[in-house]
Amino acid sequence: MTEPSGPTRAGFVAILGAPNVGKSTLLNRLVGAKVSIVTPKAQTTRRRIIGITVHGSSQLMFVDTPGVFAPRRRLDRAMVKAAWAAAGDADLVLFVIDARRGLDDEAGAVLDGLKAIDRPRILVINKIDLVPHERLLPLIAEANARHAFAATFLVSAATGDGCDDLLADAAARLPEGPWLYPEDQLSDLSTRALAAEITREKLFLQLQQELPYSITVETENWAESKDGREVRVDQTIYVLRDSQKAIVLGKGGRQIKAIGEAARRELEQILGTRVHLFLFVKVREAWPDDPERFREMGLDYER
Repeated sequence: MTEPSGPTRAGFVAILGAPNVGKSTLLNRLVGAKVSIVTPKAQTTRRRIIGITVHGSSQLMFVDTPGVFAPRRRLDRAMVKAAWAAAGDADLVLFVIDARRGLDDEAGAVLDGLKAIDRPRILVINKIDLVPHERLLPLIAEANARHAFAATFLVSAATGDGCDDLLADAAARLPEGPWLYPEDQLSDLSTRALAAEITREKLFLQLQQELPYSITVETENWAESKDGREVRVDQTIYVLRDSQKAIVLGKGGRQIKAIGEAARRELEQILGTRVHLFLFVKVREAWPDDPERFREMGLDYER
């Protein structure tokens, strides 16, 4: 594909909603590639991630935002602030609701906050494959009674149902202008950052319920072979306490080996090259209050 010779459109589309409503899965579906990690656990997304795709003459930059919730810690506050900032800066906002949960307290709080965002807004009811269809019309009516949406779409990000129509509608609403990224670029994340996110996803999927929120991953070294067929990746997993380090390592190192193997396989699929992944676990008690960690995640540090 080459950029059309006629008028083009380009713009940012923020994906906003409460935690665990399927925002990252929707982003990946609309982009057509995995650019944001997905786990069943809430608040998986910490950083603002842009997934880029082209539909017709429009280039869409979908912004995956952290779930909006009542923050308790500095990291929580920074994540929620990043989500609202992305919505305020976008050309279009997709407000995503989990069809099973409907307009619960968390979704209602996001909806109330959305009223202050002076941007076109589209209601996206996700996970429609998991509920009886007769439950959807009352939910549509309730949401639109509380807020005037430009359009409403019923989708399943998991199956793709309704996503093509949503993509076409969003593309048509963007302002005219030149494309902002190369046509083959899928994300604004660097390869090093994406690799760290992949490993964090595997940690989320394999560890205990609360432990992943005390963990962050950084890619410390990236060295490609001269022929480009292999890459060595060194990553550090930071935890808050020695007891957490023991859990990540597992008995005889079996846990960390399984995590590394899962991350390595996925990185090889994404990169199309052989990957030698080395994981190290370190205790850094104050990393959730370290300004450098916030900068690495693209979040604002507030004292």
